[in-house]
Amino acid sequence: MPQCPPATFPYAIRPGDNLYAIARRFNTTLAALISANPFLDPNALPIGMTICVPQQPIYPPCPERNFYTLRPGDTLSALANFFTVSLDDLIEANPGIDPERLFAGQVICIPLATPPVTCPPASRRYLIQQGDTFFSIARRFNISVESLARANRGINPNALLIGQAICVPIEWA
Repeated sequence: MPQCPPATFPYAIRPGDNLYAIARRFNTTLAALISANPFLDPNALPIGMTICVPQQPIYPPCPERNFYTLRPGDTLSALANFFTVSLDDLIEANPGIDPERLFAGQVICIPLATPPVTCPPASRRYLIQQGDTFFSIARRFNISVESLARANRGINPNALLIGQAICVPIEWA
């Protein structure tokens, strides 16, 4: 039987089980289940095999729906820095978590706590949508990723949040 990480419990695979059904049965997500069992082959679940099931509800309340699944070694202070939100705002957005007992697979809410953006002339304000990247935005507006990055110094292009405002340069042809 594997040693399950904190906030998980062991579960023995039964006939007919699949990860989706297990996630639904125990009110967790497929991503959290896979994260809690990193060496698991989801296509090969032998009957009797023991896996670890996260004990967390599917998602915490999160108005902007900016969810993040914790990875081994994540800390709230490092995540606050990465997403450029205050540690206090991050803790406040996740009242059900214990900052001293985080576990891989746990889903947290990343609040949108960026200040309002005023774009300079020759640019327009754009709100980040689900799935946006600097590359996809640059392509949509027919500009270079470099010019988009220059117009948004201080914004981590790898940590864009839904609803976050950025400036998109208007490049005249």
